[in-house]
Amino acid sequence: MLEYNRLELPCPLREWFDEALNYPGVRLIELAPEIAILSTELPGKFHNDPADQIIVATAIAHSCQLIISDNKIIQYPHVITV
Repeated sequence: MLEYNRLELPCPLREWFDEALNYPGVRLIELAPEIAILSTELPGKFHNDPADQIIVATAIAHSCQLIISDNKIIQYPHVITV
């Protein structure tokens, strides 16, 4: 089911996660308290979507680049996007 015009997966979600987590170089990063706190203290001006805040905070906390097409995140200068 396509919900809110979001990404449609080619297989059931559980199967997609299993395949994604078995891909070389991919690892699951758990939501740690530091990331939850950082998501509420992001530098500069960022929009109020809690999911996006957690995504950005996770990237900042782990010094990761984000591969993302969300323009609000791409325009945020405090995270590196590809």
